Amino acid sequence: MNLSKWLLKVFGWKVEITTPDYPKCLICVAPHTSNWDFILCELAYLSVGRRAGFLMKEQWFKWPLGYFFRAIGGIAVPRKRGSALTESIVEKFNASQRMAIAITPEGTRKGTAKWRKGFLYIAHDAKVPLLLGAIDYKLKKIEITTEFTPTGNVDNDMKAIKKFYSKFHAKYPEKFITADEDD
Repeated sequence: MNLSKWLLKVFGWKVEITTPDYPKCLICVAPHTSNWDFILCELAYLSVGRRAGFLMKEQWFKWPLGYFFRAIGGIAVPRKRGSALTESIVEKFNASQRMAIAITPEGTRKGTAKWRKGFLYIAHDAKVPLLLGAIDYKLKKIEITTEFTPTGNVDNDMKAIKKFYSKFHAKYPEKFITADEDD
Protein backbone atom coordinates (compact mmCIF):
# COMPACT_ATOMS: atom_id res chain seq x y z
CA MET A 1 0.00 0.00 0.00
CA ASN A 2 1.45 3.37 -0.97
CA LEU A 3 1.71 6.25 1.50
CA SER A 4 -1.15 8.26 -0.06
CA LYS A 5 -3.55 5.33 0.11
CA TRP A 6 -2.49 4.59 3.68
CA LEU A 7 -2.97 8.21 4.84
CA LEU A 8 -6.44 8.41 3.32
CA LYS A 9 -7.40 5.10 4.89
CA VAL A 10 -6.12 6.16 8.33
CA PHE A 11 -8.31 9.27 8.19
CA GLY A 12 -11.35 7.31 6.96
CA TRP A 13 -11.47 8.50 3.35
CA LYS A 14 -12.59 6.28 0.47
CA VAL A 15 -11.37 6.77 -3.09
CA GLU A 16 -13.21 5.68 -6.22
CA ILE A 17 -11.49 6.44 -9.50
CA THR A 18 -12.93 4.45 -12.38
CA THR A 19 -12.19 6.69 -15.35
CA PRO A 20 -9.41 5.52 -17.68
CA ASP A 21 -5.86 6.74 -17.12
CA TYR A 22 -5.87 8.93 -20.22
CA PRO A 23 -2.50 10.22 -21.44
CA LYS A 24 -4.08 13.69 -21.52
CA CYS A 25 -7.06 14.90 -19.52
CA LEU A 26 -8.50 17.79 -17.61
CA ILE A 27 -10.00 17.08 -14.19
CA CYS A 28 -12.71 19.41 -12.94
CA VAL A 29 -12.77 19.22 -9.12
CA ALA A 30 -15.54 20.49 -6.84
CA PRO A 31 -16.61 21.41 -4.25
CA HIS A 32 -13.68 23.64 -3.33
CA THR A 33 -14.27 25.41 -0.02
CA SER A 34 -11.11 24.54 1.92
CA ASN A 35 -7.35 24.17 1.45
CA TRP A 36 -7.84 20.56 2.55
CA ASP A 37 -9.54 19.89 -0.81
CA PHE A 38 -6.20 20.26 -2.58
CA ILE A 39 -4.39 17.92 -0.19
CA LEU A 40 -7.12 15.27 -0.26
CA CYS A 41 -7.38 15.30 -4.05
CA GLU A 42 -3.62 15.10 -4.53
CA LEU A 43 -3.49 12.12 -2.15
CA ALA A 44 -6.47 10.44 -3.84
CA TYR A 45 -5.01 10.70 -7.34
CA LEU A 46 -1.60 9.55 -6.14
CA SER A 47 -3.22 6.63 -4.29
CA VAL A 48 -4.16 5.06 -7.63
CA GLY A 49 -0.73 5.70 -9.13
CA ARG A 50 -1.64 8.77 -11.17
CA ARG A 51 -0.21 12.28 -11.18
CA ALA A 52 -1.91 15.53 -12.14
CA GLY A 53 -0.79 19.11 -12.29
CA PHE A 54 -3.06 21.82 -10.99
CA LEU A 55 -3.87 25.49 -11.28
CA MET A 56 -3.38 27.71 -8.25
CA LYS A 57 -3.37 31.48 -7.77
CA GLU A 58 0.03 33.01 -8.36
CA GLN A 59 0.39 34.32 -4.80
CA TRP A 60 1.12 30.75 -3.65
CA PHE A 61 4.11 30.57 -6.00
CA LYS A 62 6.31 33.00 -4.11
CA TRP A 63 9.40 31.72 -2.30
CA PRO A 64 9.66 29.18 -0.74
CA LEU A 65 6.37 27.43 -1.64
CA GLY A 66 6.68 28.24 -5.34
CA TYR A 67 9.49 25.74 -5.82
CA PHE A 68 7.47 23.01 -4.14
CA PHE A 69 4.23 23.70 -6.04
CA ARG A 70 6.01 23.84 -9.42
CA ALA A 71 7.85 20.60 -8.61
CA ILE A 72 4.56 18.77 -8.04
CA GLY A 73 2.95 20.16 -11.22
CA GLY A 74 1.54 23.53 -10.19
CA ILE A 75 0.72 26.19 -12.73
CA ALA A 76 0.41 29.77 -11.44
CA VAL A 77 -2.81 31.57 -12.35
CA PRO A 78 -2.35 35.33 -12.81
CA ARG A 79 -4.88 37.50 -10.96
CA LYS A 80 -5.37 39.89 -13.86
CA ARG A 81 -7.90 39.15 -16.55
CA GLY A 82 -6.81 38.78 -20.16
CA SER A 83 -3.68 36.80 -19.36
CA ALA A 84 -4.37 34.21 -22.11
CA LEU A 85 -4.16 31.38 -19.55
CA THR A 86 -6.72 29.25 -21.40
CA GLU A 87 -4.81 29.46 -24.68
CA SER A 88 -1.54 28.78 -22.89
CA ILE A 89 -2.88 25.57 -21.34
CA VAL A 90 -4.35 24.41 -24.66
CA GLU A 91 -0.88 24.91 -26.19
CA LYS A 92 0.70 22.91 -23.34
CA PHE A 93 -1.74 20.06 -23.97
CA ASN A 94 -1.02 20.13 -27.70
CA ALA A 95 2.75 20.03 -27.09
CA SER A 96 2.65 17.25 -24.48
CA GLN A 97 2.64 13.48 -24.79
CA ARG A 98 1.17 13.07 -21.31
CA MET A 99 -0.54 15.72 -19.22
CA ALA A 100 -3.30 15.80 -16.63
CA ILE A 101 -4.39 19.02 -14.95
CA ALA A 102 -6.89 19.50 -12.13
CA ILE A 103 -8.97 22.68 -12.10
CA THR A 104 -11.47 23.95 -9.54
CA PRO A 105 -14.22 25.70 -11.53
CA GLU A 106 -15.23 27.86 -8.58
CA GLY A 107 -11.81 29.51 -8.76
CA THR A 108 -12.00 30.40 -5.06
CA ARG A 109 -12.74 28.87 -1.69
CA LYS A 110 -15.31 31.60 -1.04
CA GLY A 111 -18.91 31.00 -2.02
CA THR A 112 -19.69 31.98 -5.60
CA ALA A 113 -22.39 31.10 -8.11
CA LYS A 114 -20.14 32.42 -10.89
CA TRP A 115 -17.96 29.45 -11.78
CA ARG A 116 -15.04 29.95 -14.16
CA LYS A 117 -15.67 28.63 -17.65
CA GLY A 118 -12.09 28.38 -18.93
CA PHE A 119 -11.87 24.65 -18.18
CA LEU A 120 -14.70 23.99 -20.65
CA TYR A 121 -12.87 25.92 -23.38
CA ILE A 122 -9.61 24.13 -22.57
CA ALA A 123 -11.15 20.63 -22.77
CA HIS A 124 -13.04 21.51 -25.96
CA ASP A 125 -10.18 23.28 -27.75
CA ALA A 126 -7.44 20.84 -26.68
CA LYS A 127 -9.76 17.89 -27.45
CA VAL A 128 -8.95 16.19 -24.16
CA PRO A 129 -11.32 14.22 -21.92
CA LEU A 130 -12.94 16.23 -19.13
CA LEU A 131 -13.23 14.16 -15.96
CA LEU A 132 -15.47 15.24 -13.10
CA GLY A 133 -13.81 14.77 -9.73
CA ALA A 134 -15.79 15.26 -6.55
CA ILE A 135 -15.03 15.52 -2.85
CA ASP A 136 -17.80 14.59 -0.44
CA TYR A 137 -17.00 15.46 3.16
CA LYS A 138 -20.24 13.97 4.52
CA LEU A 139 -19.46 10.55 3.02
CA LYS A 140 -15.66 11.04 3.29
CA LYS A 141 -15.30 10.02 -0.33
CA ILE A 142 -13.31 11.32 -3.28
CA GLU A 143 -14.38 10.15 -6.71
CA ILE A 144 -13.55 10.53 -10.36
CA THR A 145 -16.13 8.32 -12.02
CA THR A 146 -17.72 10.56 -14.63
CA GLU A 147 -16.49 11.88 -17.95
CA PHE A 148 -18.14 14.94 -19.48
CA THR A 149 -17.96 15.83 -23.16
CA PRO A 150 -18.21 19.59 -23.72
CA THR A 151 -20.69 20.45 -26.48
CA GLY A 152 -19.31 23.88 -27.26
CA ASN A 153 -22.38 25.49 -25.64
CA VAL A 154 -20.61 26.70 -22.51
CA ASP A 155 -23.70 27.93 -20.66
CA ASN A 156 -25.59 24.64 -21.10
CA ASP A 157 -22.47 22.64 -20.26
CA MET A 158 -21.98 24.65 -17.06
CA LYS A 159 -25.59 24.05 -16.01
CA ALA A 160 -25.14 20.30 -16.51
CA ILE A 161 -21.88 20.28 -14.56
CA LYS A 162 -23.35 22.28 -11.67
CA LYS A 163 -26.29 19.87 -11.58
CA PHE A 164 -23.84 16.94 -11.37
CA TYR A 165 -21.99 18.53 -8.44
CA SER A 166 -25.12 19.58 -6.56
CA LYS A 167 -25.34 16.18 -4.82
CA PHE A 168 -21.94 16.48 -3.12
CA HIS A 169 -21.21 17.89 0.33
CA ALA A 170 -18.49 20.51 0.79
CA LYS A 171 -16.41 20.94 3.93
CA TYR A 172 -18.13 24.32 4.29
CA PRO A 173 -21.57 23.80 2.67
CA GLU A 174 -22.53 27.48 2.88
CA LYS A 175 -19.66 28.28 0.48
CA PHE A 176 -20.66 25.72 -2.17
CA ILE A 177 -23.12 27.24 -4.63
CA THR A 178 -24.37 25.20 -7.58
CA ALA A 179 -27.32 27.46 -8.40
CA ASP A 180 -27.00 29.48 -11.59
CA GLU A 181 -25.80 33.05 -11.38
CA ASP A 182 -29.25 34.23 -12.47
CA ASP A 183 -31.13 32.32 -9.72
